[in-house]
Amino acid sequence: MSTASTVVAEKPATEIDGGVVHARREDASYVPGRRDWMRYRELGVTEASNGRIRAQVTSASQGLSEPTGWHVHLCEGQFVYVLSGWVELAFAGGKVMRVEEGDSIYIPGNTPHNEIATSENFELLEVSVPADMGTEPCDPPV
Repeated sequence: MSTASTVVAEKPATEIDGGVVHARREDASYVPGRRDWMRYRELGVTEASNGRIRAQVTSASQGLSEPTGWHVHLCEGQFVYVLSGWVELAFAGGKVMRVEEGDSIYIPGNTPHNEIATSENFELLEVSVPADMGTEPCDPPV
């Protein structure tokens, strides 16, 4: 029979034992990201996984003023879970998806998409494999 114990980290993304990492909200560590009007909270997963996985909480206090333009991410895949607000994405074939609070979306790497609108405030959890996810503009799909 096992007993559970509580470990409290004292700084952002503190390694506890055996690679376990604990990131506390009150000790948030922010990193530069793709857009200067958004905040990217690093959760310590990149370092703990030796760059295999990136996990960040992305937040914004202003909505998207214009679409980002068609682009692809150079990765195996990107998973997004919306914590609050919403994000609207366009995909090939004219498909538009609004991903709202409590919704998630998985976008395989190299999938053309365009972020076309957001709520005024939003927060989402974003996970990519690998951690170093590049972004390249692309032509709109036919």
